[in-house]
Amino acid sequence: MSGEPQGDYRIDDGMEVTLHFTVKLEDGEVVDSTRDKQPATFQLGDGNLPPGFEAPMKGMSAGEQGAFDISPEHAFGQHNPQNVQRLSKDAFEEAVEPGMVMSFSDPAGGELPGVIASVDERHVEVDFNHPLAGRTLTFEVEIIEVKPATTH
Repeated sequence: MSGEPQGDYRIDDGMEVTLHFTVKLEDGEVVDSTRDKQPATFQLGDGNLPPGFEAPMKGMSAGEQGAFDISPEHAFGQHNPQNVQRLSKDAFEEAVEPGMVMSFSDPAGGELPGVIASVDERHVEVDFNHPLAGRTLTFEVEIIEVKPATTH
């Protein structure tokens, strides 16, 4: 361990970042936050955060705070009408209502969450877009620690 003070590191590729964050919608509604929990730790570029959330933090160091508006293109993408599918109501074993979130199997055998968009006599429309698709988000951060990532 070198004798450098911790605050010398700045966020960049290959750095491990510990931070508190809050994600808000345009109207100020909080959709995710670490404020009441443990801070989050991730390695820049590890895929835990969309690149649009990582990019504005580059160059920040421990003790700094910031708030960034993230456009849909840099967050969870635009709402794609092709990701809304009509399925036969018979395919559902239980009663479904608009707004319910269900897990479906994708062709590769993985799980894919879908939101029930509408239900009629014979069909159920399921929206497979990310729930935050098409939304501009405010990403507030408080950087706690920045250090070189250790490889395991």
